[in-house]
Amino acid sequence: MSLTDRNPTSRIPEKPAYHHGDLQRSLLDAARKMIREGGVEALSLRKLAEKVGVSRTAAYHYFTDKNALLCHLAEQGFYAWRDQAETLFADRSLDPVAQFRAYIHWYMGYAIEHAEIYDLMFGRAIWKQEKASESLKAVAYATFQLQVEMTRRWQAHGILSPREDSLRVAQVSWGALHGLARLMIDGIYRGDSPVEDMCACAATLLMQHKS
Repeated sequence: MSLTDRNPTSRIPEKPAYHHGDLQRSLLDAARKMIREGGVEALSLRKLAEKVGVSRTAAYHYFTDKNALLCHLAEQGFYAWRDQAETLFADRSLDPVAQFRAYIHWYMGYAIEHAEIYDLMFGRAIWKQEKASESLKAVAYATFQLQVEMTRRWQAHGILSPREDSLRVAQVSWGALHGLARLMIDGIYRGDSPVEDMCACAATLLMQHKS
């Protein structure tokens, strides 16, 4: 919400009235924008309340502190991530190889498009400090378990090595995609880098017997 010039002689407008749930959505939307524009360091509940036009007390009603807000944003990211991944994995119109390739393209697209949330989901702001809430841990671990289950399916089809432990394959393949995504998000790879080509190359390198 940008500041606008006001006529000093005009009546000061009233603060917007929010219905239950609307304020929380407004706070979350504004928080995403603040992180996108200035990083996690630019976010505080005081600044967030000012941005939305409510009192700090109203903001604290939903989030006890900044960490609680960050955990909530990361949770939302994981739920959206898991829903989209489950939709992809349930698509029987794709054969296993096409599904694996589609997953890699989807992963990179999600990470780049939602970079600020991706940072919270998988970055140090929460996890390095061991400040993840129990609800965040639950959805994060459940999401990774889905990845392990899909890894087993891909191993059964010979797409990923069936000789290796499924957990380790899931960790390493995810690590490869995460590293590639971080290089794009951090600007080390330029924005005009051929992401589609890199995704196709990653799929080919990770697959064992399919091309």
